[in-house]
Amino acid sequence: MDGQLADTLPAPQTSLGAEKASFLKQPKAVWATALAAVFAFMGIGLVDPILPAIAKNLDASPSQVSLLFTSYFLITAVAMLVTGFISSRIGGKRTLLAGLAVIVVFSSLSGLSGSVGELVGFRAGWGLGNALFVATALAVIVGVASGGAGTAIILYEAALGLGISLGPLLGALLGGWQWRAPFFGTAALMAAAFIALTALLPKTPLPERKVSLADPLRALGNKGLRTTAASGLFYNYGFFTVLAFTPFILGMDAYGIGGVFFGWGVAVAVFSVFVAPALQNRFGATKVLLGTLGLLMLDLAGLGLAAGHSVPAVVALVVASGALLGINNTIYTELAMGVSDSPRPVASAGYNFVRWMGGALAPFAAAQLGEHFGPQVPFFAGAVAMIVAMAVVAGGRRYLAAHEPHVV
Repeated sequence: MDGQLADTLPAPQTSLGAEKASFLKQPKAVWATALAAVFAFMGIGLVDPILPAIAKNLDASPSQVSLLFTSYFLITAVAMLVTGFISSRIGGKRTLLAGLAVIVVFSSLSGLSGSVGELVGFRAGWGLGNALFVATALAVIVGVASGGAGTAIILYEAALGLGISLGPLLGALLGGWQWRAPFFGTAALMAAAFIALTALLPKTPLPERKVSLADPLRALGNKGLRTTAASGLFYNYGFFTVLAFTPFILGMDAYGIGGVFFGWGVAVAVFSVFVAPALQNRFGATKVLLGTLGLLMLDLAGLGLAAGHSVPAVVALVVASGALLGINNTIYTELAMGVSDSPRPVASAGYNFVRWMGGALAPFAAAQLGEHFGPQVPFFAGAVAMIVAMAVVAGGRRYLAAHEPHVV
């Protein structure tokens, strides 16, 4: 969901002024990879508008349907430990194509599911393909982009933002017709991306050093990276409480839910790409993170108070949360890529392994809390998770202090 896999780049705080001028002057291979990344990130929020329809058509409870997120992110998290091992041996292009092929297969099978159990299993396979693709996409864009590393980062963040915002919209447009349609639509888009990358992306060279399976876990021995990852786990719990549980309390059809989360996704994209860097340069990463986590805690508490009482308030708070989530996504990634001495792909894998566990836990836990204690409790639990995330950052602040941007 953030620019999670910044790779072998110079420090991301470098001036981007000269590089932005060449933003649009890119080889076709860059645009093909970026477009494929948009499609891949669309898969995160694609199912949001159709969650109530899936529950109805497959006779499943909200907590059972929430496992669509849990299986997806659990496999994505675990797969992060092996993506570097694979890509360092077969190359970036082959890893991208393998990820796309896996997504095509499992998104198609998802559309053919006859039970919620089958759908959960196929979403797990989809998560494997997603991990293979997104773990490699930025490295490939950096390798073929013109204009320097800063331009590549902007392209990647733009692709992520577009994907997050367009996923719910596509899910609504197709899901309003038939709940299976978004899965087949995704398969078609990813198949087109596979063909485009096969034709347009040149063969990528193998890295000089092969990554071992244990390297990402060893990277977590660094106190700064461990602090960032641990805080990121609790932050992602709140993030996916909003994304996965809110559709069940809106009382809207697929089009309404898709519209709400399209607005949410646009806020994520805009604040991630344009606002977060400015705030970080002005105040520093840790101060911004503590401030936005505090605001997100208040937002989640507000959602808890509004849940079951005021749908307009829920909608407003969901869209507002997108702005805070966009800022946090970028800041967490900047920290994860800068606080460790490990190679960036290795540090990224260790960080994402931990933080995606929060994304795997939150949807099911939130649905269970909602079913047993009422729709307010999941959001209050998310607010508590934000307090824990803030405490982890505050406790490990000295390990993060070295990663502050140059004042511009």
